[in-house]
Amino acid sequence: MTWSIVVHDPVTDAFAVAIATKAFAVGASCPFVRAGVGAVSTQSITNRYLGPAVLDGMARGLPPDAAIQGALAGDAGAGLRQVHAVDRFGRTAAWTGQNCVTWCGSVAAENVSVAGNMLAGEPTVAATLRTFRMHDDLDLPERLMRAMEAGEDAGGDKRGKQSAAMVLVTTEDFPDLNLRVDDAPEPLTELRRLLGLWRVERQPGLATSPRKSDPSGLIDLDAIDAGWRARGLDLRLRR
Repeated sequence: MTWSIVVHDPVTDAFAVAIATKAFAVGASCPFVRAGVGAVSTQSITNRYLGPAVLDGMARGLPPDAAIQGALAGDAGAGLRQVHAVDRFGRTAAWTGQNCVTWCGSVAAENVSVAGNMLAGEPTVAATLRTFRMHDDLDLPERLMRAMEAGEDAGGDKRGKQSAAMVLVTTEDFPDLNLRVDDAPEPLTELRRLLGLWRVERQPGLATSPRKSDPSGLIDLDAIDAGWRARGLDLRLRR
């Protein structure tokens, strides 16, 4: 029902997933990331428990293939599942169950895996991977966006379009970027619009937000007020 790309960026140590489908709210069910560990997408007839289980396995030191097999071991519906993952060493693995709807399968390179099922054809995943690898001069969110757009242009989900998502984590226990388009005629177009808003309204504040290296973040009242004024906001914290 879906295709997705899971990525590790060794330069920034980021993990990310981008995904699109003809189903409602794919971002609520399929993509999973964990700082310092990996990225996973669980799709087809989705079992949401598989994502955390695969991440737990990789956190214990298992390579992605063993982590996926361990997670599937207790799932009587393994034939219905598609799962793929990347770890902090750039290793990838994918499982496509024997009952998944064609076209279904995966392609991979170091630090990146693309998998899909119920697709128009193999060109969807091939174009997604090829485009991602072509644009290593761009930042990771833009590379993911272009890769997914290329996959859509190559056929995408055979049923059509409905939802998309992008999630990215670096150092924290929560994502730096977590965008969802739950229901839209052109979900990737809307995802690109949201990504543009994130760059303006959220990304600049990440460096001063509370984080592991600075648990309180920016708390200087004058500096906060100055930032608001620079954005044209007539706001002032109480003293």
